[in-house]
Amino acid sequence: MSDERVLMERDTETGIGTITLNNPERRNSYDPPMRRQLATYLDSFAEDDDIKVVLLRGADGIFSTGADMGNAYAWYGDQPTSNGDERNEKHGRPSQRRRLTVDRKTFDFYHDYLGYPKVTVAEVRGYALGGGLELALMSDISVVGANTIVGMPATRFIGPALGSLHMFFHRLGPVLARRLLLTGDTVEASTLERYNIFTEIVPDGRVAARADWWARKIARMPADGIVIAKEAFRLVEQMQSYQGEEVASYIFHAYGTNLQFSDGEYNFVKERSEHGTKRAFERRDAHFDIPEP
Repeated sequence: MSDERVLMERDTETGIGTITLNNPERRNSYDPPMRRQLATYLDSFAEDDDIKVVLLRGADGIFSTGADMGNAYAWYGDQPTSNGDERNEKHGRPSQRRRLTVDRKTFDFYHDYLGYPKVTVAEVRGYALGGGLELALMSDISVVGANTIVGMPATRFIGPALGSLHMFFHRLGPVLARRLLLTGDTVEASTLERYNIFTEIVPDGRVAARADWWARKIARMPADGIVIAKEAFRLVEQMQSYQGEEVASYIFHAYGTNLQFSDGEYNFVKERSEHGTKRAFERRDAHFDIPEP
């Protein structure tokens, strides 16, 4: 049974497949079942000879706020009890071996998207945070609304040791990557225009039309030519920019999400447990709010 929080449309006449993240009440964040459904649809389009371009977008004018942090440990599944016979219903801190196992699969998804055989076009509006920003950066063509909020705020939960570091440094550049990962800042896309990160940054009202135009334009290319070009792009980036990421990404992420917090440091998991998710976010923002001189 398909997850209705991810929608798929196939237009064989234009050669464009569309995938819509349909979880607007949570700003199109995704949990493990949603990501599995997204991967299933991507695989389906990859094997469809009538589809040349995949358009990725979010419902209700929001691209994605990335992984759903409502229950961070839920990503790692139920944990075994001490005797190994049953599964705990309450999520505790996952073991490092569990983190490595799950994170390896997580980064397999992103690596597959980065080397996807069809052209990917991202229609980005509202928010592109965390994994949402990663998908926008990994897409071949990204049309981004000027007022879209982008960033990696999860660094304020677990520190800057996230995965996909090779991709961040290659696509963002070392200066901007360090700024966003070391501070957890979120910024309007319009402030990044000079960095030439995205294909286009346009007024919000033009994003959908421009993304559709790019998809239609590229779909005029020969299908075999697209696949050959995409594989060439993947190999060149692997040789020049991503060597080592297959191992480094999930290890950095698994180790980084198991750090210890000292007194006075913000611990999102503890705060959420004591005050609830909404209040934990409010306390996070207050902790990291340092007025500029």
